[in-house]
Amino acid sequence: MTNPVHGTRLLPWTSPEGKPCYLLGGTGTGYVSRLADRVEAEQMASAADLIEDAGDILAARSWTPGEIHLLAVELTAHLAEVHRLSRSRGARLLQLESALDEDAALDAGRTDGDEPQSATSGTA
Repeated sequence: MTNPVHGTRLLPWTSPEGKPCYLLGGTGTGYVSRLADRVEAEQMASAADLIEDAGDILAARSWTPGEIHLLAVELTAHLAEVHRLSRSRGARLLQLESALDEDAALDAGRTDGDEPQSATSGTA
């Protein structure tokens, strides 16, 4: 799934209605970006812990159906978080790649001594 607006970031949480939340524009260094980075890091750490716990539970081979059900529920929730995170990061990587390609194309069109052109034009 791609972001609905170019230059947006899919955040690692949803609205109270369960809809995706996006951060529009920015440099990736603002408060909400840093908060999203922390939430993503916590989600990844929690998923890693659950993977270890799941391995221990399955290796013991003495689980009850209720334990397996709970493990499946937890693994599903964490997998959904990691999937959302990977979609968000993948979209940001594509945006970065696109921006780098545009910069390279602009640089290729310049001759030595040419100054970069402003994206806006107008008369003074």
